Amino acid sequence: MTLRRKLLLVALSTLALPWAGWLYVRQMEQLLRRSQEQALLATAFALSRGLVAVGANLPQPVHGWYVQNARQPIVVDGYGDDWASLSPWVQQPWPGVRVQLAQDAAWLYMHIEVNDATQTRADAQDSEAEDADHIELILARGASQRRFLIASAAPGSFQARPLDDRVPGLPDLIAGQWQEDAGSYRIELRLPRAQAPDHLGVAVFDADAPTRFDSGRPDTRPLYSLSPALSNDLTQLAPTGVRVRLLSADGWVLAAGGALSADAPTREDRMAWFDNLVFNLLIAPALAHTSALPVNVPRLQAPDVQRALAGRATAGWRAGPTSGSVVLTVAVPLDTHGETRGALVLEQSSRALPLLTNRALLGLMLASVAGLLIAGALLFAFATWLSLRIGRLRDAAERAQRRDGAPIVALPLVEDSDELGDLARSLSRLLDAIGTYTEYLRTLASKLSHELNTPLAIVKSSLDNLEHADLPAHAQPYLARARDGAARLGTIVRAMSEASRMERAIASAEGEDFDLAQVVRGCAEAYRPLAAPRRLECAITTQSVPLHGAPELIAQALDKLFDNALSFAPEQGWIRIALDAAEDGEGARITVTNSGPRLPEAMSGRLFDSLVSVRGGGTRVGVPHLGLGLYVVRLVAELHQGKVEAQNIEGGVAFMMQLRGMPRRRLAR
Repeated sequence: MTLRRKLLLVALSTLALPWAGWLYVRQMEQLLRRSQEQALLATAFALSRGLVAVGANLPQPVHGWYVQNARQPIVVDGYGDDWASLSPWVQQPWPGVRVQLAQDAAWLYMHIEVNDATQTRADAQDSEAEDADHIELILARGASQRRFLIASAAPGSFQARPLDDRVPGLPDLIAGQWQEDAGSYRIELRLPRAQAPDHLGVAVFDADAPTRFDSGRPDTRPLYSLSPALSNDLTQLAPTGVRVRLLSADGWVLAAGGALSADAPTREDRMAWFDNLVFNLLIAPALAHTSALPVNVPRLQAPDVQRALAGRATAGWRAGPTSGSVVLTVAVPLDTHGETRGALVLEQSSRALPLLTNRALLGLMLASVAGLLIAGALLFAFATWLSLRIGRLRDAAERAQRRDGAPIVALPLVEDSDELGDLARSLSRLLDAIGTYTEYLRTLASKLSHELNTPLAIVKSSLDNLEHADLPAHAQPYLARARDGAARLGTIVRAMSEASRMERAIASAEGEDFDLAQVVRGCAEAYRPLAAPRRLECAITTQSVPLHGAPELIAQALDKLFDNALSFAPEQGWIRIALDAAEDGEGARITVTNSGPRLPEAMSGRLFDSLVSVRGGGTRVGVPHLGLGLYVVRLVAELHQGKVEAQNIEGGVAFMMQLRGMPRRRLAR
């Protein structure tokens, strides 16, 4: 990863700032919501105490029967079609028994459905009716009550049998319809509103399973319904923009007053879809999956409402009816004399909280993004400047010591006072030391050949004089060994002198136009007798390969490559010489391949340096080697603007010399 990318990643650490700001905005929004919750809870408790103080008709702390307002005319026929719109709030005192009550201006209607697959039927007036399937109703008003037995021997109309004496104010006669099918039976009846009870008891008796239902004398429950008078009191007491509902102990709505703020949002207050998305995703994600409590329903069964009915005040937030609004809902128990007689539910809509929070968050986000972009741009510019400086230093270090022996160039940044300046100065000192040592190695061969000539001549003359001396026979082998060693030293000195002459010849070589294919082909034919018994293969292009350069130097470099291949190829091995023209039409590539041992990986980058050799057991006996041959090959290749490299192949080693030609010199005027 580049330095610029690393610094760019470091710049991304500034993302912690908008994250911290987002946490701060969320905390502030939660604090604002808590303050609104506390304020509305205080209002709810004050309203509950006010209802008790004014002596409002509060519900009793017991379960009751809820009488819904009929949404359409009800025909007493024993079928439940007219009750379909009221069925979501059916009342089930026991499993398998469903009771529905409704009222209009004149009548109180009742619909009871009982699941009973076994049929034991008898008429209500029959003496055996109490042992058959029947329903007992208890109508009570004040302290008076009267019981009726409802049964029928067949589907159709029925007339309930009174079980008690006549009670003023309560109906004398109850008539209705009885319908049944294979798995249940239904009764439907109606009572005049003037004779309607204020408490009702229902008991169901199954002849085949007497203990299935509570067939004993049932408890009477109060009848609840939406009270206009109590709703008017709540409307008078409810704060502006707050909807209040009074619930019974089992969640039935007994009174409702007030209304949520219905003012349409102005253009400045209206939340755009993006603002609404930000609020739902970042500020209050839980509200996106909630909805306000339903309106115009007879019963509330939300979890927070149930907790309030259990005696614990609660507060919660829900999504509002309009885009960008939220609804705060609080529910407090309605206590009188230590008894929870119901609950009071208050709802308040708010647009200011989401708008303020969104504006604060968006402002923070814009400022954070702007800061992030500025910081990222500055860090990217700094990283680019730093990368350019490092790149200059790298390029200068790579060009510092050229392979053709050019002097070391000065490094940039050596005058800078930062860490890169220190690095440049350290590299400059290192390159100075390397240059001195390299120059010493370059001139070592010529110096040794010059210095060794005189002592070698003295040794040879001394050995010649010893041949004329009278030496014992046992000294003759030592004399022969000394003469052989002197001859080998002479060969080494001549080789070093030859390398020095080659360097001077390369430095002063003049270029000419010639056919490289002809030169390589002539050298290859001359190598055939030398390669025996090894197999020499030639793959030289038949086309002319024009090149501007020194043909004699290329021939000497090819001699060095062939001599190197001959040294390492076994007697039963092979040597291959190939010449290919460059694909771009400028220059060519000479490849000398031989079978034999592979090159060590550690020497791949130093093989063409001066005085470097990897010869071991493969060297021909009696032939000294100083590691100058491949060095000369590299000098010839660089003279022709090329390069030389070696690599291992399957079964041997390949040396490739790429040549592009010597630059043409311009004639001076």
